[in-house]
Amino acid sequence: MSLKSMPLWKWALLLLTGLVLSILAYGLAQGAYGAIAPAWGKCLAAVIIPAAVICAYAQFVKWFEKHPARDLPLTRLAPDTAKGLCIGFAFFVVVVLLMYAFGAYRIGSFGTDKPYGIFEAFLMFLMVAVCEEIIFRGILFRWIDEKWGFAAALAVSSLFFGLVHISQPGATLWSSIAIAIEAGLLLGAAYKYAGSLWLPIGIHWAWNFTEGNIFGFSVSGGDGGASLITPVLSGSDLLTGGIFGAEASLIAPILGVMLSVWFIILSLPGLKSRI
Repeated sequence: MSLKSMPLWKWALLLLTGLVLSILAYGLAQGAYGAIAPAWGKCLAAVIIPAAVICAYAQFVKWFEKHPARDLPLTRLAPDTAKGLCIGFAFFVVVVLLMYAFGAYRIGSFGTDKPYGIFEAFLMFLMVAVCEEIIFRGILFRWIDEKWGFAAALAVSSLFFGLVHISQPGATLWSSIAIAIEAGLLLGAAYKYAGSLWLPIGIHWAWNFTEGNIFGFSVSGGDGGASLITPVLSGSDLLTGGIFGAEASLIAPILGVMLSVWFIILSLPGLKSRI
């Protein structure tokens, strides 16, 4: 039985079940990761946990939807993830270049005495990207899209993605709105375009790492750890994002909307273009 033809009560129950289980799994993953002391152990966990979560998601789809997880095609794992990494990296390079042009960002110092910490953060953000993309795109977006359509799925998943960030340190109503616009819309549109989770996972992964561990911003209000650049920020929080990070800069939602529209256009029926 397809999600579209599924009785509403069953669809809602299974959607809620999937969300609760995935959120609990994410919480357990974060707890397990935080409890590991050695750096090598954290790096190992940051690889094993995403793999386990992906397998659990695939099994959930197989059990409750009676078909393989179509949004995890192994043939697209490498190319779509690579494209996503490039897009996420380029996104924040452009954000920072525009901040620099407006006089809001400059390099205070370059280099770090914690290179292993940067590598550890790179793997940790893989775990974050996999868990959050399965929750918000693999479950919430996809189930609403198949039942109620793309517009409803994009609106609801973006809204909830923004709302969950309201509890982050330094968060404001504006920062949650910005996250919903720039990331919720972009990641949902990228998922719809690609038909797989690998592209939004790659974008999300590179987004967080580039923001925090290359350019030295907070990541959604949290400490991103060691960074290659220690920045000097000046001017309005609307330009710099303030203590929440560059995601709360007015620049990021504008770029996010532009990129989202691009993916949406590429997703239109009959359009064969591909990046």
